[in-house]
Amino acid sequence: MGKDRNESGKYTRFEKARIIGARALQLAMGAPPLLEIPEGMSDPIEIALYEFENGAIPITVVRKYPSGRKELV
Repeated sequence: MGKDRNESGKYTRFEKARIIGARALQLAMGAPPLLEIPEGMSDPIEIALYEFENGAIPITVVRKYPSGRKELV
């Protein structure tokens, strides 16, 4: 059961939705943005998506496979 790191860094649509949703919840609860946010952008989901697209969200996804293998993305 070794851990391998995914070099492509691509997320599935479900992983992307979970990351953005979790970050949007943090922002809605008062967490400070990780980047300078453009003027006029105030929706937590928009801000979370902006942070995600700019690679500012420090989250590691662990993919678990039926074989027991784990992959860090």
